[in-house]
Amino acid sequence: MAQGENAVGGPTVAVVVGHNDVVLWGLSVTERVGRIARASGLELAAQVSAATPESGTILAHADFAWDPSWFRHVLAHPGMVLTLGGVPALAHARSGEEAAALAAAMRGEAGQGLALPGLQVLAFEDGPTIENKQLRKRETPFLMPLRADNVRAIERASYFGAYKGVTDILTKYLWPEWALVLTRICARWRVTPNMVTFVGAVFCVVATVLFAYGHYWAGMATGLVFMVLDTVDGKLARCTITSSAWGNVFDHGMDLIHPPFWWWLWATGLASWGLAYDDTTFWWIQGVIQLGYWVQRAIEGIFMRMAGGLHIHVWTRFDSWFRLITARRNPNMVILFVAMLFARPDIGLAVVAAWTGLSCAIHAVRLVQALVYKARGGQITSWLAEG
Repeated sequence: MAQGENAVGGPTVAVVVGHNDVVLWGLSVTERVGRIARASGLELAAQVSAATPESGTILAHADFAWDPSWFRHVLAHPGMVLTLGGVPALAHARSGEEAAALAAAMRGEAGQGLALPGLQVLAFEDGPTIENKQLRKRETPFLMPLRADNVRAIERASYFGAYKGVTDILTKYLWPEWALVLTRICARWRVTPNMVTFVGAVFCVVATVLFAYGHYWAGMATGLVFMVLDTVDGKLARCTITSSAWGNVFDHGMDLIHPPFWWWLWATGLASWGLAYDDTTFWWIQGVIQLGYWVQRAIEGIFMRMAGGLHIHVWTRFDSWFRLITARRNPNMVILFVAMLFARPDIGLAVVAAWTGLSCAIHAVRLVQALVYKARGGQITSWLAEG
């Protein structure tokens, strides 16, 4: 991508209008806007006049903090102005004239401002919703005045704004408050997302070894730390705008590879409890879990390729609901935790196998339904894209 050429094809720069000393997630306004802009392929200009009249300009008012998804939305809509209390907070000027007028409006100077012809004014108070494809959700992202007495509220809104809308039940409902505290600590101490991922990986390996020797409670406690850190690294990256290709590979690679090892070594650890499976039962349970896990992952990949990158779990409301409980690591650990309350880790793993087989079958049915739907001329879209 050429310098200053954005993701939607137009040469665009971003400019921060005004000055604000308030720091958010350890970042100044200029640092934060600059990182968000560069993530979309833009350059941060020093002032409005630095942009040539022929180029589009994204203007960000220094007195406001907003979710990065607003930046991408405004970027994709030339002439759009996002306002709060009638004041432009974020705008996409299509010319030097518009940029100068909108910058003046942000500074509170008299002039045309929002009265310029052709502008699409989006008032935040009206509750406009937009789709966030990266995080699989539709919502009204946060937009708030950036003041010293408002920082914790903004950070909280920013943190929850970084959460995926479609995920498992533990990540969605149990982890958030724990992970928010850790995310704030990491941001304050300048701990990077990759550092968090690495520490989490160590806990993951330790949990794997503990499962192998039948130390299930210790393994689940260690695994719990890993699962929470697995949430923290992504939220820290999104809140501090420090996502990277390597970090994404590291994080998602760990997520993809470790679950089969956990379930295999959980089964071998049963010997320490005198509950070891006979050979036939062992191979049946492992066969269903291991094959079901990888087939389900393959189905998700096939669906994404067929649907132009759309994830199977955002196709319909049912798919998003089923993602809460489908046989992935976290829901499976809930099953094993309940089984451990009755001191029956063997039955727990058998239930995990049954649930994996059923989840895989449901995904297979959904894939076939999607193939038939597309063959009949239907266009596969996400229910989240509905206004």
